[in-house]
Amino acid sequence: MKRFIPFLKSDPFVAVIRLQGAISNSARGLDNPSLAPVIEKAFSRGKPAAVALEINCPGGSPVQSSLIAARIRRLADEKKIPVFAFVEDVAASGGYWLACAADEIFIDACSITGSIGVISAGFGAHDAIEKLGVQRRVHTSGTSKSMLDPFKPEKPADIKKLKGWLEDLHTTFTDYVKLRRGTKLADNPDLFTGEVFIGHKGIDAGLADGIGHLVPMMKQRFGDKVKFRRYEQSRPLLARFGARVVDDTIGGIEERAAFARFGL
Repeated sequence: MKRFIPFLKSDPFVAVIRLQGAISNSARGLDNPSLAPVIEKAFSRGKPAAVALEINCPGGSPVQSSLIAARIRRLADEKKIPVFAFVEDVAASGGYWLACAADEIFIDACSITGSIGVISAGFGAHDAIEKLGVQRRVHTSGTSKSMLDPFKPEKPADIKKLKGWLEDLHTTFTDYVKLRRGTKLADNPDLFTGEVFIGHKGIDAGLADGIGHLVPMMKQRFGDKVKFRRYEQSRPLLARFGARVVDDTIGGIEERAAFARFGL
């Protein structure tokens, strides 16, 4: 009833956005189109005292990471609402990109942060198809159209181009981290090498501001009466009823592989 009585002040509330899983360019992971309405609601419903990002993410698409983080920052700046990130198991690579959208980053003593780098992985099957007697037939109208074809031997020129792309993405990533963390970052030669940091080592490196968990930290900042409103990506209707489709299975395998890189 308190909210309907104009002369009584409502208890403050914190909007909590759950960011769980790998960042993908499809709806089976964290992606900008699916998260856009979630983020908009978190910042726009009522007047939250803060928005808290609850992060458990091993990384993924750099473009989607950038778009999601940019949306969070735009709304935070427009509405003048502080943003706090709380890392669970991991906020690495693109997951750390998301964490940097916050004004302050808190972790658990066992959390993994960092992995500020870019990776491209694939496979080569040209020896296998040759043994099977299979001929690869590719016709292009441009010299770069069949670049990095997994059914053809790697070309030094293609590898050089790919490394150039990765360096460009890495520069964009590191520039964003430097912009958001500023003078908090330590003078650590491993900071932008893709290295990961556990718990207090992440704090020492300037990647996080301290050890802290969401509920007690928000109560410390906004009082014991603070409320929490949770927002997260909607699961597809079939997934809610336990249906298993091929796309979900593939997505699950990919996500497990992403977490497995960090021993999780």
